[in-house]
Amino acid sequence: MTKLKQIEYGGWSNCYSISNNIIEMVITGEVGPRIIRFGFIDDDNEVYNDSATLGQTGGDEWCMYGGHRFWHAPESDPRTYFPDNQPVTLEEYDGFVRIVQPMETTTGMAKELDIYMSDGTAHVRVVHRMRNMGMWTAELAPWALSVMAAGGRAIVPIPPRGLHSDNLLPSNTLTIWAYTNMSDPRWTWGERFILLQQDSTATTPQKLGVDVKDNWAAYAHNGHLFLKMFERVDNAAYPDLGCTVEIFTNDYMLELETLGPLTQLEPGGEVEHIEDWFLYNDVQTPKSDNDVDTHVLPLVAKARQQLGDL
Repeated sequence: MTKLKQIEYGGWSNCYSISNNIIEMVITGEVGPRIIRFGFIDDDNEVYNDSATLGQTGGDEWCMYGGHRFWHAPESDPRTYFPDNQPVTLEEYDGFVRIVQPMETTTGMAKELDIYMSDGTAHVRVVHRMRNMGMWTAELAPWALSVMAAGGRAIVPIPPRGLHSDNLLPSNTLTIWAYTNMSDPRWTWGERFILLQQDSTATTPQKLGVDVKDNWAAYAHNGHLFLKMFERVDNAAYPDLGCTVEIFTNDYMLELETLGPLTQLEPGGEVEHIEDWFLYNDVQTPKSDNDVDTHVLPLVAKARQQLGDL
């Protein structure tokens, strides 16, 4: 059975814990919307917490905090970096809770998260909703960013490979940033999967974007696998040269990100982007395509069956 209770967390006196007998999620109440903890009960936090900003409130500067956040793409400073430093509202409904952020005063956007948790499995659905409360149409894409704890490895599938004789035209793109170094040892370039290791000794960030047609990406960390599945719209325009998944890492965390299509969001209009999160235990961290086949793909298949839990 799913339980909701108000708790203290990380120096904030007003947070909300959602749990069943398997997993727990903690949502901030004094800032956000942020999911600041997600993990098995009495076990590791799968998402990163920033000790320098944890517990802070107010102010005009964007704060890391950590956890899972909701932005709008394409990335632009200051538009994207509106400081989510004010209290949010929690609304309880039958089967889910809704976290409502006050309208962003500089963009006119209002963000909501609807959180559904399975009663009996390690499965959560996060519905990201953005509403244009301003006076002008805005082009944007919903952007869900999970800031993962240090020391793990991201796993991103790429479209199936084929024969030259049967594939004269390109099948997909990889988006790289000016600071992306494809020779960096944190990357593993497989035939069917791209892996990125978070390394706390690294001195430079890395980032990559992919159009993932298989609708999933994952992060392996300390024997756990955090798997997120998402909705992808065929023949839609996506930001950053067509990315549905992006991964970014620096010396203290790794971000596992999914994006929705670019949308002309008119005043009063809204757009949603849905992720399904799954958490699995006793999973070996993959080092190769074969490892992903053995240790990860069976869990992806299992997660597809579990989508009906919610």
